[in-house]
Formats: sequence, structure tokens, C-alpha cells
Amino acid sequence: MKDALLSPSIQPYLDRNEIAGAVLFVANAEGIVHLEPVGWADIEARRPMTPETLFWVASQTKPIVAAAMMMLVDEGRLSLRDPVEKYLPEFAGQMYTSRSGEEEALLRKPGRPMTVEDLLLHTSGLPYKTPVEEPTLDLLPLATAVRSYAMVALDFEPGTGIIYSNAGYNTAGRVIEVITGQFFDQFLDERLFGPLGMGDTTFWPDEEQAARLAQAYGPDAQEGHLVKAPISFLYYPLSDISKRYPFPAGGLFSTARDMTLFYRMILNGGSLDGRVYLAPETVREMTRRHTPPGWYRSQGYGFMADGASYGHGGAYGTETRVDRASGLILGWLIQQASFHGEGANARDAFEKAAIATYGKA
Repeated sequence: MKDALLSPSIQPYLDRNEIAGAVLFVANAEGIVHLEPVGWADIEARRPMTPETLFWVASQTKPIVAAAMMMLVDEGRLSLRDPVEKYLPEFAGQMYTSRSGEEEALLRKPGRPMTVEDLLLHTSGLPYKTPVEEPTLDLLPLATAVRSYAMVALDFEPGTGIIYSNAGYNTAGRVIEVITGQFFDQFLDERLFGPLGMGDTTFWPDEEQAARLAQAYGPDAQEGHLVKAPISFLYYPLSDISKRYPFPAGGLFSTARDMTLFYRMILNGGSLDGRVYLAPETVREMTRRHTPPGWYRSQGYGFMADGASYGHGGAYGTETRVDRASGLILGWLIQQASFHGEGANARDAFEKAAIATYGKA
């Protein structure tokens, strides 16, 4: 690991109280080349960020869901072209809302049912969530949440549009459960987290992990300084297994070291430390654009993917992506509900500094 500091690239944002702190990491196919905690995990407690600080990575869960599903594709247990109703009969006969004019809305039968691929590309027509997923996203068993999606009309015919859909990724997780006969979190533990060594990646932080969790912040009403902002999407206490359920669309907590393991496996074409998780051609499909030109999302399977990079962000500011030109994994772990001033630009400043320092000659 090199010694060059990247913290100067974001120090101005810390000095202006626009961000509390972050963990910065840079890796390549061989390993971590830079890991640097900056600022505070908890301002009031004067607890600094450390390499072991835990973060809710939110929608960074989605590429992991896609990887789990593509493992089943590689094994011949699933086809991306399969209708979802093949595994979840409650989706049979689902209609979509067709609008003519500003007032009239009609229910129509789609030209084809949604497929497993639609779930991964956000082209299913399923909504972001349904009203039963209140007040937080983690209070329903996965099977129950997914049944609620089958009871609503689709927003459009599958494959004809795109809308960012947590419901789609939760449904993908439920398909995995039906095929494997395992709970979704058990499948991830056995097939990905355990073998990869991602010991801090979980839906339920235990007491020790919760003590390492970064406090979430947001700007106060006058946008002059940061105040605590508990994660509104999640039920507290986060370790409460009796009330909280895993949700594939965005439920994971993780650390910088764990995230590098997953992304190194992807960057290595589906293998890490001699173990094969995915076929190289499968990884190529996951990390290329499948949505048509002109659509607002350049979407691969689980990843936002274009000619320059692939990766995914998460609510409360986290992001990990692979920069294709430099061959670097760029990781930005932060826990911030929203930004004021120039705070939203801090990640770009870090990434530019990281590529300039560690990129290929």
C-alpha cells in the first residue's frame, strides 16, 4: 500500500463542515493500494473514522444481488429470459397502467410478462416500493413484501421503459430464495460473504459492529453545520433480528475492506484467490450497458455501467466504482443524508486525486 495521502483532496469540505468524515479506498485486481480514514465517524463523541468503520451501504447491495442471481444463471438453475411468474406464481396476469390523456387510466395486459432480466435492469414496471413498506423498508419478511408488488399494477409494459425500482431487486432476492430453498441472507453468507472473507458485511450489525457504525449526518435548517440524522429508511435498533428483515434492494452494512473483496472479484473476471464465483463472460455481461441509448440510466446487471466505469452508489452518500481506464476500484464511504454548500462535490475531488496518484501511466 502506497503512502501518498488523498485526504488533502477533501480537506476543504471537512474544514467548511460540509461533511463529517469518510473512508477512502483505492484498490486494483491484486489488492488494496490505498485505505485512508478521514474526519469523524461521530463528531459529538469525538470518534474518528477508522479503516474498520462500518457503513450502511444501501443500494450498493444491488450489484451483490445481481452477482448472486448470475451465479444461478451460470449453474443453469435460472435464465434471465425466464418470466418471474415461473418462480413466483402470484405475478401471473399482472396488468400495467395505460394512460390516455391527463385523467383517464386503463389497466391493460402487457405484451409479455416481466422477466428476471427486467428485475436487474429496472425495466420491469414495478414501482420503487409499495405503501405497505412503511414506515421503514426493513419491517416485512421478503416474501410478504414481494407479494405486495404482485398486487399493484405495473407502471409500464415490461421492457418498454425504466424506473429505479427497489421492488424489482427485492423480487430478484425472493426468486433466489425460491430456487435455492434458502433465505436470501443465508445464500449470500454461504456463497459470497463467507468464501470472499467479507466478515463485516451483514443485514444486522451485532453489538460490536454497531459500535463501529458511522453516525449519519445532514445539514441543519440554516445549512451552517452538521447535525445527526438517523437513517430514516431503517428501524432501530439495527441489531433487532426479531423486527428487522433483510431487504435485497439496499439492506447491507459493510466496510471498506469488505467492499474491495467483492469488487476485486468482479474486476478479476469473477475469481478471487483461486476460487471461481462467476464466469468471465458473465461478469462482462453484468458490467456492460444493456439499456438503449437515450435512456436515462446506463444500466448493466446490478451495476450502473458505461464505457468509462461501472459501479453503484447508495443512499447516504456511499459509492464504489471501477474506473476502466486506470483499472482502479474507487471507494467512497460516507454516511450523510444530504449535503449543503459544496459537500456533494467531495467524492469527485477524491476520485480525481486517486486516479492522478494511482492510475496507470
